[in-house]
Amino acid sequence: MSESTGFSDMPLSDAEKTDVRRFCGYPAIGATASGENSWRFFQTYGALEWRMNNLSSSELIQARTYVAQILPLEVAILGVSANLDTDQAAVWKHNANETRDRMSLFCLWRKRFCGFLGVPPGPDLQSMADIII
Repeated sequence: MSESTGFSDMPLSDAEKTDVRRFCGYPAIGATASGENSWRFFQTYGALEWRMNNLSSSELIQARTYVAQILPLEVAILGVSANLDTDQAAVWKHNANETRDRMSLFCLWRKRFCGFLGVPPGPDLQSMADIII
C-alpha cells in the first residue's frame, strides 16, 4: 500500500473517524459529552481517538488508503448472500466457504490497520476466547 494514491493529508473528518473506529472494531462514541472519562475509556478507546487526531500527513494518507482497501472487502461480504441459494450451476460451483474466506480476509486487513495505528483490535475484532472478564 503506497502513499502515491492521491488521498488527502487533511485531518480526518467525522465520517472518516467513524469508518476508522468501525474497521478497528471499536463501537460508536456518540455525539454528546457522556462523562466517559474513566481510566477504562482512556485505556481502551482513548488511544485510538488520540491517534486519529494526531496522525502525520503521510500517516493520514496511509490511513485513508487502508479505509479505501477495507471498504470493498466489507461490501463483498454483503454480496455473498446472492449466492447462498446456489451450490452448483452448470460448470460453475459455489465456494461453500466463501463467507468464511471473505470474513477472514476482511478481519485480517482490519487487524493490520489496527497494527498500523498502534492500537489493539477493538471488541468487534476479538474472539470470545480473547475476552477476559
